Amino acid sequence: MNIDQIIDNIYTLPENSKNELKKHITEVFHPKGFCLMEADKVIPHIYFIKKGIVRAYASRDGNDITFWFGNEGETVVSMKSYVENKPGYENIELLEDCELYKLETNNLRKLFNEDIHIANWGRKFAERELVKTEELIISRQFKTSLDRYKDLMKDKPSLLRRVQLGHIASYLGITQVSLSRIRAEIK
Repeated sequence: MNIDQIIDNIYTLPENSKNELKKHITEVFHPKGFCLMEADKVIPHIYFIKKGIVRAYASRDGNDITFWFGNEGETVVSMKSYVENKPGYENIELLEDCELYKLETNNLRKLFNEDIHIANWGRKFAERELVKTEELIISRQFKTSLDRYKDLMKDKPSLLRRVQLGHIASYLGITQVSLSRIRAEIK
């Protein structure tokens, strides 16, 4: 997915504002297994996924708990770092070789002060991230692992082909054996 599509999916900007924003975005490549963001560190940039898949996880008692997957067109951001300039909670690991667009948060904040359209784009960006977080919390609290698996099948079917079953089981909060049962039940 190209950067124009990603920007427009968040909020459509006038062409001159979009071009100004794009001046501050660079393309980067990182290999599978690369840790894009580390917990307990301030992350001074935002990424947009051009190609590839990432997972967000937290470590607890020596176990990695996956709580989010991102793929083409999605944003990778530590909201705590973005909003408060404080260390984030999450680790972000690349599950495939990834092509990403990178935007320095300080540059974005300067653009917010210079261009009302980019400021509105930033507001829409934050609102979308808030809704995504809210949906994740509600899903974890009120849906069964079977329902969450069905949601993955419906909303992100390519993940089921591209992501290790161990990560999917972790995301669902179950063991791989339980995931196998769910998959057998659905077939």
